[in-house]
Amino acid sequence: MGPYTILIGLSLAVVLSYLFDLAARATKVPSVLMLLFTGIALKQAADYGDVGVLIPKVVLEIFGIIGLILIVLEGALDLKINREKAPLIRRSFAAAALILVVQALIIAELLQLYLGVSFQTCLINAVPLAVISSAIAIPSVSSLGGEKQEFIVYESTFSDILGIMLFNFALQDNFAQGISIVTFLRDVIAVSIVAVISTAILAFMLDRIRLHIKFFLIFAFLVLIYSLAKKLHLSSLLLVLAFGLAVNNAELFLKGPLKRLLHPERLTEELHQFKSITAESAFLIRTFFFLLFGYSISLTNLISVTLLWQGLLIVGVLTLIRFFYLRYIAKSDLIPELFIAPKGLISILLFYSIPEAHLIGQVSENMLFVVILLTGLLMMVGLLLARKEPELGEY
Repeated sequence: MGPYTILIGLSLAVVLSYLFDLAARATKVPSVLMLLFTGIALKQAADYGDVGVLIPKVVLEIFGIIGLILIVLEGALDLKINREKAPLIRRSFAAAALILVVQALIIAELLQLYLGVSFQTCLINAVPLAVISSAIAIPSVSSLGGEKQEFIVYESTFSDILGIMLFNFALQDNFAQGISIVTFLRDVIAVSIVAVISTAILAFMLDRIRLHIKFFLIFAFLVLIYSLAKKLHLSSLLLVLAFGLAVNNAELFLKGPLKRLLHPERLTEELHQFKSITAESAFLIRTFFFLLFGYSISLTNLISVTLLWQGLLIVGVLTLIRFFYLRYIAKSDLIPELFIAPKGLISILLFYSIPEAHLIGQVSENMLFVVILLTGLLMMVGLLLARKEPELGEY
């Protein structure tokens, strides 16, 4: 293919993604699902026309990592912290932590009973199926507003971070031994220290750099710090969340000498443009990631009754656990919170991170796609019910 053909394709992808976003607001069908099915259709068209375009897995991983960083940053830049919201933050953190751990343990137990492999291997494969994707949840609830939107943004972001921490914990060679818990706590302390230092550096750059290219320079440093922390097996997504919250709540975090050094009022002036660039970049990366992931899926492998039943069983178990927590422990609303727990970008990245020694043939890329599809449809139902709630309340 020539360069102009490629440019036409890339441009059409962006235009199509924008149209999907408009359609999603009207129909509540997640735009991510539309992108995935478009990718599958392109794959079928390429196979039919005998046009072989191989997408290396590393390309998907790079788009996914950058997309995850930008989407979590975008969500964090929309969150304001104050005393009134402390109960909401505690509630969303508790929901993310407890639901994630219980879902991962139960799915792992089911995999072990069904497949007879080690519990560690089953847990490593179960975590990607349990973690909530902020990449899908955050953009999808933008129309909700109020505390419901904030709860889902916080919960999905915490779920991403805790999911990575649980995944790294399960990967340890000394898994299920006392030393692994000590190592885990050490990593949490280490990433917290790195988060504070890196956030101060990035905030300083945002305040002091006066070049017109400074925002992408900050993104580059953020990706650099994230990648270095990841190399050290730290939960580096916490760095992104800390930076976004610190910048959007500068007046809360910058006190005393830090206030004189970083000037919160100047950070506030830069915030609007920073949010805009982050949102535009996240939209662009998300578009290409889900198109490419859909393109990597083989439709013939998806046409399987067994695969569909397995996906329905997993999603059914995940939803039942979520229902039990929200209804009987948290005693909170079920609509739309029960339905908005989509799997997506973070699930795919974690799945690609599973070492070859722990791969399970039955938990495949196609299984992951089915779970993503079913949880996306559930989210659509939840958003439709949420839209009808005011109408029901009028009677």
